[in-house]
Amino acid sequence: MSKKNVNLFLENIDAGYGISQVLFDVSLDNYGGSIAILGRNGAGKSTLLKTIAGEITPNNGKIIFDGKNIASVTTDARARSGMAYVPQEDSVFLKLSVEENLLLGTSSSSDYSPSDMEMVLDFFPKLSQRLDQQAGTLSGGERKMLAISRALIARPKLIMLDEPTEGVWIGVIEEIADRLKQLSEEISIVLVEQHIELAFEVCDYVFVMDRGKIPLKGKSKDVKKSSELMRHLAP
Repeated sequence: MSKKNVNLFLENIDAGYGISQVLFDVSLDNYGGSIAILGRNGAGKSTLLKTIAGEITPNNGKIIFDGKNIASVTTDARARSGMAYVPQEDSVFLKLSVEENLLLGTSSSSDYSPSDMEMVLDFFPKLSQRLDQQAGTLSGGERKMLAISRALIARPKLIMLDEPTEGVWIGVIEEIADRLKQLSEEISIVLVEQHIELAFEVCDYVFVMDRGKIPLKGKSKDVKKSSELMRHLAP
């Protein structure tokens, strides 16, 4: 993969579930780099990713991806335009093999080649030893690796990851963290993560959510030093 200069802008997004509004006037910019979205449970982080991915239609505002407003574009069209999304919940097909799961990820790519498979297997070598194994028999960490790899095999311009280390053994967390650091040099990432130090290491910018709004944002090094940070993250 090579670095793709792609920008994601959100302008004044309101969104939620039915009459229950979760996001209030949310704006963000990934500046062509990678961003972390931090916040307490229930702050609206997953809802924000679902809105960007197209699973939730915003009630107001714009989502500008690679120069185009995609707020009303379908999820599959967003995928074909170069946007990948790995949700928090288990996102692999448990009864299919590892290889079958990976091949499903090529559906949004018009020019898939065997080198794409080689690329993701080099990224997470453990998967190369389990290509014929049913995904449901993998460990939690291996399923996370598979979900990320399935998103990457289409060579997206931007990938959104919702809690990629949740429920994962510490040794695997370190491996995923190392790969995310590498990945952030190659494509843009939007990362929701509870491991705060990992988020600061991987991402260029940080947006902190609180009750559906973004009261704190900026470069990672600046937000990390902010006296306001723990006020918005503490339980």
